[in-house]
Amino acid sequence: MNSDPSLSRASALSADPNAAPSDDALLVLFANGDKQAAQDLTERLVPRVFSVALRVLGDRSEAEDVAQDAMMRLWRMAPEWQPGKAKVSTWLYRVTMNLCLDIKRRQRARTVPLDKVPELADEALNAMDHLQHKARADALQQALMTLPDRQRQAVVLRHIEDISNPEIAEIMDISTEAVESLTARGKRALSSALVGRRKELGYNND
Repeated sequence: MNSDPSLSRASALSADPNAAPSDDALLVLFANGDKQAAQDLTERLVPRVFSVALRVLGDRSEAEDVAQDAMMRLWRMAPEWQPGKAKVSTWLYRVTMNLCLDIKRRQRARTVPLDKVPELADEALNAMDHLQHKARADALQQALMTLPDRQRQAVVLRHIEDISNPEIAEIMDISTEAVESLTARGKRALSSALVGRRKELGYNND
């Protein structure tokens, strides 16, 4: 994309002033020097990238590094971005997954911490409910970390981030059928890993 310094915020955004600007529009604006667009895009994308990286890696510090690195790559790529050719989020998820895989390759010889799962405390939950909620989240994260890397990525993207199979296929550079196979095997493995803990986690009445 050739950046046009004269591009205005109004010309890049939707004609509807109440509509949220697209990722494409914000990235175009950032490439043309709009600082507010950078802030808006950061607030929109970083939590999603961090969440995926944390679920895949199981380590908050490493997930923060991945999110920061992925966004830096997005900023560097912005001047060459071609609006409408691909989704910004798809590009960013692919970079995030590759960064996570690089980290996983480097840490094969050491134990991955399993207890660093972020949870937002709900004020409406009483202490017992919160403890059970955290136990379930921890159990899910531990089970996720037992999956092979590609299965874990597919399961996180499909069943936690709720991304469609075709988009996951684009992110992971595999076929849609391969995505379906990975998620199906991953779900079976998770069910097997958690089946013995249903009563402990408060699922006995579900």
